[in-house]
Order: sequence, then C-alpha cells, then structure tokens
Amino acid sequence: MSDKVIFFDIDGTILDHNKEIPLSTKLTIQSLKEQGHHVAIATGRAPFMFEDLRRELDIRSFVSFNGQYVIFENEVIYQNPLNKETLANLLQFADQENHPLVFMSEENMRSTTGIHPLIEESMGSLKFTHPDQNRDYYLEKNIYQTLLFCVSGQEERYKKYEDLKLIRWHDVSTDILPVNGSKAEGIKQLVKRLNIEKENIYAFGDGLNDLEMIEFVGTGVAMGNAVESLKEIADFITKPVDQDGIQYAVEKLGLLK
Repeated sequence: MSDKVIFFDIDGTILDHNKEIPLSTKLTIQSLKEQGHHVAIATGRAPFMFEDLRRELDIRSFVSFNGQYVIFENEVIYQNPLNKETLANLLQFADQENHPLVFMSEENMRSTTGIHPLIEESMGSLKFTHPDQNRDYYLEKNIYQTLLFCVSGQEERYKKYEDLKLIRWHDVSTDILPVNGSKAEGIKQLVKRLNIEKENIYAFGDGLNDLEMIEFVGTGVAMGNAVESLKEIADFITKPVDQDGIQYAVEKLGLLK
C-alpha cells in the first residue's frame, strides 16, 4: 500500500458538466492505482447514486453524503444519520413554508410530495428522475442527508435548527446534514484505517461542500471550475474538469512516477 491517499469529489471534479468522465481522468485514476496509491471518492451523493461510477473506476472506498456514510474497502466503517425527532420537526416546518424535502438513505430516496418542478430541475441536473413520494421514509430508514428545495436565501429560515448544517448545491436545492457532518470528518474516519500522515492525504473538489475537506487534507486541489471561496483556500488550483484538470494536477504534484 502506498503512503498516499487521494480523494476525488464527483460532480465538477470526476464528472464534467455533461456528467461524463473525461478519458484523461479515467486513465489518470487507473495510473494512480497501478502505482500503489489509494484512491477514494468524497461526495455529497448517496451511495446508490454512483454505483456505476465506482464499478467503472474500480473504487472500493468512499465518503458519501458529505461525510455521513463511509466505506473502506467495501466495508461500512462510519455512519452519522440525522436525528429522527429533528427530521419530524423539519418536515412540519417545511410543510408550513411550502418547501418539499427529499429524504435520503444509503439505499434510496423518497420525496415528501408528488411531482414538483424544483425537485425535477435539481435532480435532473444530476440525471436522476423525481423520487417516489413517501413522507414517512425518515421513520423507516436511517436518513443521512435531506434535500431542501427552495430558491436562494429561503434556506436561511431553517438555520434555527442548531443541530443541522445547510449547504447549497443548486440554485433551487440545499443539502441538510448533521451539524457536525462534513467530508473532512468522513475522511478522518477513513484514513484511520490507513494509519497515514496528514501530509500524504490529497483531495480534489470544486464546490462549497468541499471547503472543510480542502482545508483538512495535506494538499487540497481546487478544480479550475471551482467556486472562488474554494480556490482561495486550496493549496493548488488546477485546470477545469473539461480541460484535463485531474491529469494536470496529478502530474504537477508529482503523484505519478
């Protein structure tokens, strides 16, 4: 096993704006693994949302739900679900505000409402269809992340929940996580299994949900298409995802011999 581990975000990092993996990214990740580096995913997505990608890239370790559900070599090693009482209160308040929610478990997701345009728009951007309705899904499963659908600014009304963290990922959707949740926390749980020094931990990202991760690792890489706040704290800014950004950074950082 190499003494380096490299975490990759998915959307805007591994996947380009058409939700496809650039050939240079596929080849670079393959080369990293061939040279003994440990490659993992760190994403806001649920595990069921990137099964095909994991198979295509042959990646067996990942941080999902922005850090709430962690797998190391196909074994679950960390779970941090949302509190069910908090979710019940959240649902009641969201109903009052006329904002739909989507509850997400590691297996599936369910909406609190029937077909809704904001859900269709944001889920469609990920090439997923509108989830089925089941308002009681949070009672039946562990929920690791909830999606709130509202226009920018309206999520401020939900900051009264002190045990929740809100991170906007789309013009009409915001992630809701446990207040102590982040990709950084998920990475901490995974690297415990590797007994690895912080200086040998690398991460690539592009969004607001990558801030803690990029700050935590030894070398944080912001994609050229990343939000400005991420670029400001990154150790290295690479080219955009659709301009061979991952390949460029890996070569410049000397991760391939």
